[in-house]
Amino acid sequence: MSQLARDTGISREGLYKALSGEGNPAFATVLKVINALGLKLRAS
Repeated sequence: MSQLARDTGISREGLYKALSGEGNPAFATVLKVINALGLKLRAS
């Protein structure tokens, strides 16, 4: 999680909060996480 925080530019605490079951992350946050993990989001 620490590496993901560095890669996204979001604090570790912010990531835990956004990605928790109670979190409501902004779409931009989700995109940053997806990109940092090397994944691609595709609509078909």
